[in-house]
Amino acid sequence: MTTAAGDGEGETESSQDLFARAQRVIPGGVNSPVRAFRSVGGTPRFIASGSGSHLTDADGNHYLDYVCSWGPLILGHAHPDVAAAAKAAVDRGSSYGAPTAAEVEFAETITEAVPGVDMVRCVSSGTEAAMSAIRLARGATGRDKVVKFAGHYHGHSDALLASAGSGVATFGLPDSPGVTAGAAADTIVVGWNDRSGVERAFAQEPEGVALVVCEPVAANMGVVPPDPGFLEFLREITVRHGSLLLFDEVMTGFRLGRGGAVAHFGVTPDLVAFGKVVGGGFPLAAFGGRADVMRQLAPEGPVYQAGTLSGNPVAVAAGLAQLRLLDDAAYAGLQRRADRLIRGLSDAFSGAGVAAQVPHVNSMFSVFFADEPVRDYDAAKAADHGRYARFFQGMLTRGHYLPASGYEAVFVSLAHSEADLDATIAAAKDVAPELVA
Repeated sequence: MTTAAGDGEGETESSQDLFARAQRVIPGGVNSPVRAFRSVGGTPRFIASGSGSHLTDADGNHYLDYVCSWGPLILGHAHPDVAAAAKAAVDRGSSYGAPTAAEVEFAETITEAVPGVDMVRCVSSGTEAAMSAIRLARGATGRDKVVKFAGHYHGHSDALLASAGSGVATFGLPDSPGVTAGAAADTIVVGWNDRSGVERAFAQEPEGVALVVCEPVAANMGVVPPDPGFLEFLREITVRHGSLLLFDEVMTGFRLGRGGAVAHFGVTPDLVAFGKVVGGGFPLAAFGGRADVMRQLAPEGPVYQAGTLSGNPVAVAAGLAQLRLLDDAAYAGLQRRADRLIRGLSDAFSGAGVAAQVPHVNSMFSVFFADEPVRDYDAAKAADHGRYARFFQGMLTRGHYLPASGYEAVFVSLAHSEADLDATIAAAKDVAPELVA
């Protein structure tokens, strides 16, 4: 059954059948956990195609998409310039295992856009970017300990799955079976926006901390901005102790603006991890930073990192095509769309008497059903995620595809029209009274 655009109330038999088949041959039926809809219930929609601001599922239902492949599709699905660049690249050859001119242009584009990034190394995923940057920091400093923040996600490498879930600095324990205590032993977990916790972490580590890593805007526990001055504090304390600072900008890079969180907050870290947007929807990521640190990488230095598909020519072509279009006018348009949607959702909740927070930084935002602003992971967990699940399902049946978890960010694209946004706001006003009970 094919429904009208933006109407998700059609049949789901094909998605149900595909999910049943998938569960027999793919763990959980999905290749990334949040896709399974476990936290919101129901059957995950199997997507057949995307165009502009819309998705079409295997049953022919249409949805306005506010996941946008978890952020990278700033131009929307199947943008003609991005698609043409990828098609032209694949016609020349899908992979060479050798350097290309496009890789050089890609690195130049990033170094010109992001303050403090002198050199760049391409990789294939955000996990790989963060993992490699942390190895580099340890090699460059000769230290082992890494300070991360509870609720911040830096990919699924072993040490970075450690999380204490507490504002007190502690040595992390593995968050996942299969991660050894030894892998997590060098990870110290602190509460986000907890200055005293960071101070204690440094005081408790006599051999020194190699690196502090953070999402400059937390986006994997919902969008939780840094407190005013907190990033400046991280910069100061790392300099004071001879440690490095890594901004994981897999979500914020080229999303908050052309210079990402570095330019937005005016705080320059030693290393930055990029992902999502830089590939234009293709598997591409990168990490970069100060030249003296980056030159520690092989073949110039002793820290080994490699990958046959790093800088894949098809992904680089698509990424460059998108980055060329992301100028000041594009970001202004993105901001207008986000502001319109944020105001509309906030008004829908307040009009129905539903306690909700819609924290945002530029075009990144999320929805917490909570009485007070969310500042850390404990507060994010305390939000009413059952109510979020009801909101998600109510919006989905009306043809609006939101993140299938209250711990994720909502994304708009330049493909979203005013009519799209107005339709989503109207749907939220329709759903909000159902959330009161």
